[in-house]
Amino acid sequence: MPSLSTLVDNFNDGTVGPDWGNAYGGVSESGGKAHVPCGTGYAGYQTAYSWTMAGATFFVAVTTVPAASTATEAYASVFVNAPDIATSGVRVGFVINTVTGLLKLSSETGYYDPAAVTVTYNATTHKFLRLREDGTNVYWDTSPDGSTWTNQRTLATPAWVTASVDTCALDLSAHRDAGTPDEAAYDLFNTLSDGAVWTAAAVLTADSSLAGAALVSARAAADLAADSALGAAAALSAHAVADLTGEAELTADADSSGIPEVAALAAGDWDLYIEQGSTFAQTYTVTDDDTFTWAGWGARAQIRSAPADNGELLLDLTPYLLVSGAAVRLAIPAAQTQTINRNGVWDLEMYQGSIVVRLLNGRAIVSPEVTR
Repeated sequence: MPSLSTLVDNFNDGTVGPDWGNAYGGVSESGGKAHVPCGTGYAGYQTAYSWTMAGATFFVAVTTVPAASTATEAYASVFVNAPDIATSGVRVGFVINTVTGLLKLSSETGYYDPAAVTVTYNATTHKFLRLREDGTNVYWDTSPDGSTWTNQRTLATPAWVTASVDTCALDLSAHRDAGTPDEAAYDLFNTLSDGAVWTAAAVLTADSSLAGAALVSARAAADLAADSALGAAAALSAHAVADLTGEAELTADADSSGIPEVAALAAGDWDLYIEQGSTFAQTYTVTDDDTFTWAGWGARAQIRSAPADNGELLLDLTPYLLVSGAAVRLAIPAAQTQTINRNGVWDLEMYQGSIVVRLLNGRAIVSPEVTR
C-alpha cells in the first residue's frame, strides 16, 4: 500500500470501504460521515497494517465528539500505529478528551508520552486535524476549515516512522470508561470535496431572457491509452486503455470552440510506477479521433507528497513532457528519478490560455533502487 497521503475518503458512499479493512467495534457510514461508537468497549475506523507514514501528510475533520456524561475519560482519537503496537504501544496522533476539554498531541511508547503537548480543545478552531512528516520532523496541525492551518507541535521524527514502510495502520477511534454510550464522527479524510454521487432524473428548462453568458454543453467521447517503451535491444512496455463513449456538442460560443471533447470528462486514473534511478518513459494518446491534435496546447505535470497546498514538490515533470499531435510523451531521465525517494501523487494537465484540462491523475509509486 502507498503513503497515507494517497488515502482519500469523504464517507459519502454509505459503505465502510476496503481501505478500512481493519475496522472494528460496529463502525458504520451514513449521512456522509464515518460513525464510530463510543462505549466502554473500543471501536474504530482502521486501515490494514500496510500503509506508510514516512513523507506523508493527511488530515481529517472531527465533526462529532463524545459527550462527557459520567465518564472520567471519553475521547475521539486519530492515530498512526506502529506495526508492533500490541506489544509496544507505539503510535503518533491526536486525542480529544471531552471530560478534560483538552486536545492532546502525542508520540507514544507504551501508550504514553510524558512530553505530550495539550491545548484547550475548541470544536470550531480544531475541527480539522492534520499529521505530517517531512523526513526530519513530525508536525501536528489544526484548522477550522481544512485550508488555514496552525502548527501545535513539532517533534523530530521517531525512528519507527521511517523504518515502518508499508506496515503502519491509521486508526480513527473512540472510547469511554463510563457514562451513556454515544459516538464520534469523522469526515473529509484528505479531501475538501463533499460531493455525493446520486442517480436521478431531472427536467431542465431554458430562459431565453438570460443573456450575456455563454453556454457550453458537452457529452464527450475519448479513448485514452498509455504505453511506455525504452528503446535498444530490449523493450519495456506498459499499456492501459480507458474507453469513454458519447458525443460532444458545443453551442455557438467562439470562446469555447477550442475546448476538446475530453474536457467534459473526469480525469482518468493512472498511477505512475517509477523505478528510482532508471529512465522512465510513457506516452498518453487520445485515440478515438484520427483528426484530433493537441496543437497549440501546453502540458504540465508534477509529483507532490500530497494534493494539499503544502504538499512538497517531489519532482516537476513539465520539462520532460513533449506534445506531438494527439500524444503527450513523458520521458524522465534516470538522473531525475534518482532524486525521488518516496511515494506521492501526480496529475497531468493540458492548457491553452485560460482553458485547463486535467487529463490524468493518480499515485506516483517509487520502487527504491538497489544497484548503486
